[in-house]
Amino acid sequence: MPEGIVQTQVKDAIHHALSMAKEQGQLTASSLPSPTLELPKREEWGDFACNVAMAMAKVEHRSPVEIASLLAEHLKEARTVIEHVEVANPGFLNLTLVPSVWFAVLYDIEEKGKDYGRSEMGHGQRVLLEYVSANPTGPLHLGHGRGAALGDALSRMLQAVGYEVEREYYINDAGRQIKLLAASVFARYQELQGRCVTFPEDGYHGHYIQTVAKHIADQFGASLLDISASEAEERCGRLAYEELLTSIREDLRSFRVEFDSWFSEAELYASGKVQQALATLRERELAFEQEGALWFRSSQFQDDKDRVVCKQDGDYTYLASDIAYHQDKLKRGFDRLLNVWGADHHGYVSRMQGAVQAFGYPKDRLQMVLVQMVSLLRDGKKVEMSKRSGEFVTLQEVVKEVGVDAARFFFLMRRADSHLEFDVELAKRQSTENPVYYVQYAHARLSSLFRTAQARGVVMCTGRDVTLTALTQPEELRLIKHLSQFPDLVESCARFLEPHRLPFYLQELAGNLHVFYYKHRVLPLDKEDEVAGQPSIVGAKAYSAKSREVFSFEVMQARLFLLQQVQTVLRNGLELLGIRAPEQM
Repeated sequence: MPEGIVQTQVKDAIHHALSMAKEQGQLTASSLPSPTLELPKREEWGDFACNVAMAMAKVEHRSPVEIASLLAEHLKEARTVIEHVEVANPGFLNLTLVPSVWFAVLYDIEEKGKDYGRSEMGHGQRVLLEYVSANPTGPLHLGHGRGAALGDALSRMLQAVGYEVEREYYINDAGRQIKLLAASVFARYQELQGRCVTFPEDGYHGHYIQTVAKHIADQFGASLLDISASEAEERCGRLAYEELLTSIREDLRSFRVEFDSWFSEAELYASGKVQQALATLRERELAFEQEGALWFRSSQFQDDKDRVVCKQDGDYTYLASDIAYHQDKLKRGFDRLLNVWGADHHGYVSRMQGAVQAFGYPKDRLQMVLVQMVSLLRDGKKVEMSKRSGEFVTLQEVVKEVGVDAARFFFLMRRADSHLEFDVELAKRQSTENPVYYVQYAHARLSSLFRTAQARGVVMCTGRDVTLTALTQPEELRLIKHLSQFPDLVESCARFLEPHRLPFYLQELAGNLHVFYYKHRVLPLDKEDEVAGQPSIVGAKAYSAKSREVFSFEVMQARLFLLQQVQTVLRNGLELLGIRAPEQM
């Protein structure tokens, strides 16, 4: 697995210590484990912790502390990398690195630029990522927005680590919901023509239904009343579907979410793929008839019971088309199928993974990310929402009020499987209390600093011309160490399908930057800012009014170089979230 440059050096040093111990007969294992590194919970415990001694204790028939102690002796030879080794119960190796080792991180970022954090972990494997897939029976709401932000961020992260990703939207344009949409719009259309009609009991009551009906009335007048009711209702449904799907596409595009393909459920039926999929299950004796219905033997695949795929009246269930859809996905040759679905699909996971197995593929070919619901808070109070009754806040409304950046960041701040409270007032606030503002301001603050430096005639040096040993302050090293974690973090987000880790990382990085900026001056005082005895920027040294430190030209250049790399990582991280990195705010 590609890693941060510092982590690689440390692991090499540990592996060398293991090899030396084995050569000297201190270890007896036939093979040596690959060391893993962790970040200590407390900064004073060092830069990294390694549990390799505990992993070897059982094989070596010795205590972890004893193994760690002998490894610590060998690690003392790696003095160019490791400054101090401490053995901590129950057998951890706590490692403090030579400060200069961290400088390689800055050179690495400068060299890779926008590619810092990218890797080839995915080895070009093809991934089909399905997300949003909202029924085209109404506008996108907050829950859809969370799924959209999550799916898009996942696609960006998977691509960043070497996967070939295709983004797909599954259009539920067949079945009962579409029929209810047609009935609801036709009822409103008739009302607009002065007819008194009974509105469908399970119909859609949102105001948008009236809007769609009015658009149809504006286009066709009362002419739809001259044809049969069934034909008029079918036409209303088709026109409503087209208008609402167009609206969904536009809302997603304005939310910076694009899809490579839009897959129609209706096409599955029209092409005979549903019937073909069920025929395959019959051939494999994984579908059977009982009580006039056709059942899928999903209980053979960890489902709690078998499921109906074709009812007694001949109508297919949603499960039938979903099975056919996933068979189609598999036939397209993807190495992995990823679905971002609402948490209400929890019971569907075993069923769909069972279908994948039924077609002869491993269970883990299909992975699900389930997204919990979103509650909207306004003035500290929860806004009640129901799509069927029409009482809901659309994604478009929220984006218009708080902006795309804030909406995406807030949707991505929490684990997908945890409930999210979206605080509208906080998302609009232009202060450090607002997490997205806090991170974007860090990027903009650095842009302002670099503009100031340029205006003062400061020529910023490249890495090899900078004296990085001038970076000695704890806040400087803390920033560099944080930057070193970025490549591993991006891989972890992609591996575990947890993009929420990145917003948290960026908030921490911004926090470390703001602390550094508060404590230390980067540019000396300008001539206009001079007071008696304080030299200007053109002098060999300058006086920092912030921290009472006297710093040299080398310190200034080293800090500017450090902060350039901080800005690069902030920008790269925000890009992976689909969020702007502003030059000024």
